[in-house]
Amino acid sequence: MNIAYLSLGSNIGEREQFLNEAVLLLNSHANINVMQQSSLYETDPVGFTEQGKFLNIVVKIETSLQPEKLLNQCLQIEKDLGRVREFKWGPRVIDLDILLYNQENVVSESLLIPHPRMHERAFVLIPLLEIAPYLVHPIKLSPFSELLDEIPDKEGVRLWKQTNGVDVFVRFES
Repeated sequence: MNIAYLSLGSNIGEREQFLNEAVLLLNSHANINVMQQSSLYETDPVGFTEQGKFLNIVVKIETSLQPEKLLNQCLQIEKDLGRVREFKWGPRVIDLDILLYNQENVVSESLLIPHPRMHERAFVLIPLLEIAPYLVHPIKLSPFSELLDEIPDKEGVRLWKQTNGVDVFVRFES
């Protein structure tokens, strides 16, 4: 089995509900087991800033899917939940990104792992470090905690709803 970390975000409509549905869809796949989930963080948009705030989480999964198949499943979940790609960094009902896959470096036409900008994004690193505080970037060989320290603007990431750490779904279904 492989261990992967995914970043999920939503800034249109019922943001928390879209995240909930995406986690449930991931976990309902026969070859994916959601092992851990971060708290919810409300974050200011990055890139195209004239849009609503995001809710973001990071999940740790166990999967027998290879990286490209996992990407296809993530894209299918986005499609199933109604994501429409109008322009880069635009508003979205759901976004799923593969951050890490084991400690592998994956380079293909459609996929780069580790995610090429994750080390620059507090909205990814803060929830990632909540559930995996000792992870090291597989290419930079630096702890993610040190990479987070290098990011100047962390104010745009605020704890929105904390998970209790007991059951990945308790926070969403309570």
